[in-house]
Amino acid sequence: MEKLGIKAIWREFKAYIIIAIGLLSYCLGWDIFLIPNHMVGGGVTGISAILLYAFGIPVSISFFIINTVLLAIALKVLGKSFGFKTVFATVVVSLYFQFLPQYIPTDFIVEFATSNGKLVCAICGGALAGVGIGICFSVGGSTGGTDIVALIITKYRNVSPGRVILLIDIFIIASSLFLPAQSVSDAGGAAVEVTLGQRLATIMYGYILVGVCSFSIDFYMSGTNQSLQLFIFSKEYDRIADAITQNLGRGVTVFDGQGWYTKRENKVLLVVVHKQDLNFVYRFIKDVDPKAFVSVASVHGVYGEGFEEMKK
Repeated sequence: MEKLGIKAIWREFKAYIIIAIGLLSYCLGWDIFLIPNHMVGGGVTGISAILLYAFGIPVSISFFIINTVLLAIALKVLGKSFGFKTVFATVVVSLYFQFLPQYIPTDFIVEFATSNGKLVCAICGGALAGVGIGICFSVGGSTGGTDIVALIITKYRNVSPGRVILLIDIFIIASSLFLPAQSVSDAGGAAVEVTLGQRLATIMYGYILVGVCSFSIDFYMSGTNQSLQLFIFSKEYDRIADAITQNLGRGVTVFDGQGWYTKRENKVLLVVVHKQDLNFVYRFIKDVDPKAFVSVASVHGVYGEGFEEMKK
């Protein structure tokens, strides 16, 4: 029991470390590529960016306030565990936005990001932010804000979180067109009002970056949650099945088969495992029967014990 308790504590601690790394990726995408280009994205960070450009309110402050309000929804619907992780995410992101810009040289941002054009920055910033959100989602965390809405919907519906976030972000970015006039600094440091054409261009770049962000979330999530289906043909099928069930805790189905070329009766094993477990299965098979014939295929929508829960 004590060992189980230590493992549970370590698992939870590791989840928070992973969330912090994901949040770092998310904030770097904004601080390096998006905010220096005065881009508007989705989510609470997008709202905070609009408030920064229009009223000069620091992103760290508006992000923290808005997420504090939304946190009550997460505590009620998604449970206390998610609520604690969201509190952690809200505080960490606010601190990142407050202090990260001080440690990122302006020359680096100019050479690495802004000088390469807004389109490149929208793609790179969206990808970096999307991967960060995906990392958080993979351990049950969130960057807060509209991610809460996405996870509430995906809790009850089999829809991708990236698509839900994309729809919300489309509305947020479009709404920036109707806010008070924004201003930016020109090369000489003087304030210059953003024209209607520049606003429309900002919205266009915003849609590009949220599209890239949405794709990155789903790409990362499908990679970490991908399942594989294996057919294993071996005379030592019983030993291979025991090795898989005892070491991985995965179920194995045994079928009767017949090799049409040899006309011999044999047994076929059917196993469904997570992608990260594949190398272990290979090792078990090789240790028992190096001459076994194995067929591997990717599968999507695996529901049941040990995999995803079937939702309405």
